[in-house]
Amino acid sequence: MATRFVELLPQRSDWTAARRSPRRDILAGVTVAIVALPLALAFGVASGMGAQAGLITAVVAGAVAALFGGSNLQVSGPTGAMTVVLLPIVHRFGGPGVLMVGAMAGLLLIALAVARLGRYVRYLPTPVVEGFTAGIAAVIALQQIPAALGVADAHGDKVWAVAGDAVIRFSRQPNPAPVVMTVVVAGVILAGARWRPALPFSLFTVAAGTIVAELAPLHLARIGALPSGFLAPSISFWDWHALPDLMTAALAVSALAALESLLSATVADGMTVNERHHPDRELFGQGLANIITPIMGGVPATAAIARTAVNVRAGARSKLAALTHAVVLAGVVLAAAPLVSRIPLAALAGVLIATTVRMVEAASVLALLRATRRDAVVLVLTFAVTLVFDLVTAVALGLGVAALLALRSVARSVRIEQIPLETGDFTAEEQSLLAQHIVAYRLDGPLFFAAAHDFLIQLTEVADIRVVILRMSRVSTIDATGAHILGDAVARLRHRGITVLLSGVDPRHEKVLSTVAGTAYLYRTGLVFPDTPTAIGFARHLHHQPVEASPPAQQETHLTLAPNMPGPAPDPLH
Repeated sequence: MATRFVELLPQRSDWTAARRSPRRDILAGVTVAIVALPLALAFGVASGMGAQAGLITAVVAGAVAALFGGSNLQVSGPTGAMTVVLLPIVHRFGGPGVLMVGAMAGLLLIALAVARLGRYVRYLPTPVVEGFTAGIAAVIALQQIPAALGVADAHGDKVWAVAGDAVIRFSRQPNPAPVVMTVVVAGVILAGARWRPALPFSLFTVAAGTIVAELAPLHLARIGALPSGFLAPSISFWDWHALPDLMTAALAVSALAALESLLSATVADGMTVNERHHPDRELFGQGLANIITPIMGGVPATAAIARTAVNVRAGARSKLAALTHAVVLAGVVLAAAPLVSRIPLAALAGVLIATTVRMVEAASVLALLRATRRDAVVLVLTFAVTLVFDLVTAVALGLGVAALLALRSVARSVRIEQIPLETGDFTAEEQSLLAQHIVAYRLDGPLFFAAAHDFLIQLTEVADIRVVILRMSRVSTIDATGAHILGDAVARLRHRGITVLLSGVDPRHEKVLSTVAGTAYLYRTGLVFPDTPTAIGFARHLHHQPVEASPPAQQETHLTLAPNMPGPAPDPLH
């Protein structure tokens, strides 16, 4: 365990790239900080913990994750997806509950890293990823409706209910100023991103909106006063008695942090050449960041896909860029808090609405909706559950439905067909054996619970047969259910006086087959053979007398348990 822990710590080689082009990394870090400033403020406010908490998170989590994470390009801080999860926690448990949830989630992330579970995020289906990304975008946009309408006291159990209440209240006392500012800020950011993607239009528009609000009597709500500096480290939020109540929320936060961070790192790798992150170290870095950040007064954090993408496009090559981003934001906290406090909430709402529009790849979503009905169902379901319930429920349900539909697809695609013996597949003597009521079944693909029953049950329906040879070399997987069904078919055939032989069993499958009663009997009585020719030789000695009844057609039966199995065909008769 100690060795495993040491492997997760920073390596000297992490900074090799920083020594090659430090100036380029520093410039990239400054660029990311300019983009991250309004987002950190906005996400802090949206989480319910305030703008200061957002800035602290961007500084502390950004620095710790950069130093200890497994990606050279990742930028961490408060994110929109996390605010979706945090807002109900704030309403139920208050600020101390959020800080404690963050620390608990950090411990869970470190446990995931030590258990080497980071690599499994690659198996997350694309429709689930696109569905919850679109759902997060919709939730964040709905969260901005009250600020965009200038309504401060909207209520509701769910984000869509709060948005609806804000619309009703606005209709009674309309104030066009916050609406206009939100629309203008969002419009300029989106247009500017298409015109000059490298320029920080979010910072420009927030600064311009603040100046307009100062000069014109628009009566816009502001962020409010911020302390000039960081809070003193404290663990006063920790309450051992609250652990059971907060565990579910901590599991949700840790799952989201792991998921978003590893997805972001994968995206960053795809934007560069010869760059690969270490998934377990990334989880460790995010875990450590989420333990330290609450102690400093910040909210739970994760890697930010948008800021990471800006970092890569700005020319970052090492962890120095993300570390520089954190240092620049720290300077803002220490020197520019009075200016930040005057930013209108409507301007931040415009920044977040523009962010949600850019989060969703419309072309990718449309392609998935048109691809297959299964992909469309998973995507729409994940999106709807994210919007109506919460993100973690949506991901869990999306994964479950995707798995069930995949199993259904495999099970329905299985078919049984008889094919003529290939020329040269058997010798003339061996073909004569088939005329003596000996038939071979070849099983292809996975023999698992979703695909086994309907096909193996057909083994018991053969007629006018003395010996059945089951050719197992192309079976890729056998689970307990498949083995039991196979054993049941063997037992039924034996009950009818039919001898069953197995040939070409993969050594990996011998353990499960030798423990099931029906097939274990074949092992005990020496009816399992390394290849088909040996099995046929045994059948020849077992039934050497010719049979007068008409024999079955000289064919073998081919059970395909999965369509178009990849890979080269095995040697004949194996």
